[in-house]
Amino acid sequence: MAGALDIARQTLEIEIESLRELVARLDEQFEKAVELVMGCRGKVVVTGIGKSGHIGRKIAATLASTGTPAFFVHPAEGVHGDSGMIARDDLVIAISNSGETVEVLAMIAIVKSIGASIIAMTGRPGSTLARHAAAVLNIGVRREADPLNLAPTASAVATLAMGDALASAVMAKKGFTKEDFARFHPGGALGERLRGA
Repeated sequence: MAGALDIARQTLEIEIESLRELVARLDEQFEKAVELVMGCRGKVVVTGIGKSGHIGRKIAATLASTGTPAFFVHPAEGVHGDSGMIARDDLVIAISNSGETVEVLAMIAIVKSIGASIIAMTGRPGSTLARHAAAVLNIGVRREADPLNLAPTASAVATLAMGDALASAVMAKKGFTKEDFARFHPGGALGERLRGA
């Protein structure tokens, strides 16, 4: 039986390789996603369930702290009234590794009826979710990093990294500065450092 260090190294190597593959797959769909965020006249709304939802909350927070107004809506809550937070001028980033998550697709049906644009983050570019999106960010991985190849590990890392890449590209294109960041982030050690205290 493999030791803890061997398993840890294998986990990290699988996740690193997944990120390398993500870099190699970046294409015009990513550029289109950046343009959609840049052209959004409302807010960016991120949605996803399970581990995708946890990662989605972080993506929304990163966008918000780097100059793109954003928030997270849980798809199960979205079909019970919270979709009222979404307007026609908003942009929805919908996350589903399979692209077939029932709750996310139910939310997407509402989003389409509202008329908001959609970016799909999915591991299956041919999925139902992808077919409803204006841009598709392929976050697919060859395998998960856990020993059973079941837990969202490498796929969660890939999703988070793609969200960071999107936020970074938009941030640079907007000309977002340290001063802008300091305005949104005055607290904690980071805020202190930015203030030069």
